[in-house]
Amino acid sequence: MLAKKTSKNQLTLPAKIVKEFPDIDYFDITVKDNKIIMVPVVLKPQTGINTIREKMKKLGINGKDIEEAITWARKKKK
Repeated sequence: MLAKKTSKNQLTLPAKIVKEFPDIDYFDITVKDNKIIMVPVVLKPQTGINTIREKMKKLGINGKDIEEAITWARKKKK
């Protein structure tokens, strides 16, 4: 099957290929041995702030821990 690159560097997947991946909208694309490899990817919904806060609470991380981590990360290396 052929796929033509457009002037905007886009490819249209042939219908026969698309039918093989009915619920896939995204592909991870790499190049290996001069070949383009497309792997289907299922994206998970982003984690909300409340989920992050719950996880921090379970791990025992508090505001002071965050401040100390920021201070540590911003220290200049000698």
